[in-house]
Amino acid sequence: MDIRTILIDDEDLSRQEMRHLLTAYPDIHIVDEAVNAGEALAKIRQHRPELIFLDINMPGKNGFELLNELDESPHVVFVTAYDEFAVRAFETNVLDYLLKPVRPERLQKTIESLRESLQASPEAEPRTARPGQLRPDSLVFIKDGDNCYFVRLNDIFLFESEDNYIRVYFGANKPLHRKSLNLLEEKLPPDLFFRANRRQIINLSFITGIEPFFNGSLRVTLRGGIRVEISVRRTGDFKEMLSL
Repeated sequence: MDIRTILIDDEDLSRQEMRHLLTAYPDIHIVDEAVNAGEALAKIRQHRPELIFLDINMPGKNGFELLNELDESPHVVFVTAYDEFAVRAFETNVLDYLLKPVRPERLQKTIESLRESLQASPEAEPRTARPGQLRPDSLVFIKDGDNCYFVRLNDIFLFESEDNYIRVYFGANKPLHRKSLNLLEEKLPPDLFFRANRRQIINLSFITGIEPFFNGSLRVTLRGGIRVEISVRRTGDFKEMLSL
């Protein structure tokens, strides 16, 4: 399996050194490089890599600001000369944090962690989905104030609209993310997520129970006990979607 990779660093020597170190790993396929966040954003959207090696301090926007602009994130390895960003980096759920100069034995551990993570992920859907369409195994970035999260899309069991924000439910977490529910719905895989009503989108794989509700509507129970009403208008589509 080729792991599509982009190197993002404003220092040419740093990119050269990383290219040299990665020659020891035939499955790491470097598809492109970028010298700043703006260039990196365009190339990530173009190539949709599984992995990026990302410097933090760059002219213009830094590495954290770049990640904040991504709707779908690859696996991220920060590569930096500064160790003071380590705590903040791991709060964003990055794969790893490497200090320059990168030691070969330290990089080996990173690549081993990457391979384990990819093997544990569900098989990706073909990359023929429409531009901007998220996959079930997409890694998405959520920012709630000073808190940042990377989470697999298929681990999210509920999206709930709150004014101009969406509350995102995964595990024991439920951060607020600034986005409209209608725009989000267009990006979600329709065979996994269902618009239950005006305010909520549910992950079908988390449903543990279905029962009749008021006026011909339905109510579903999600893992963890959260109950969501399927509106009367959406009930027919819901039944059709789940029927044999």
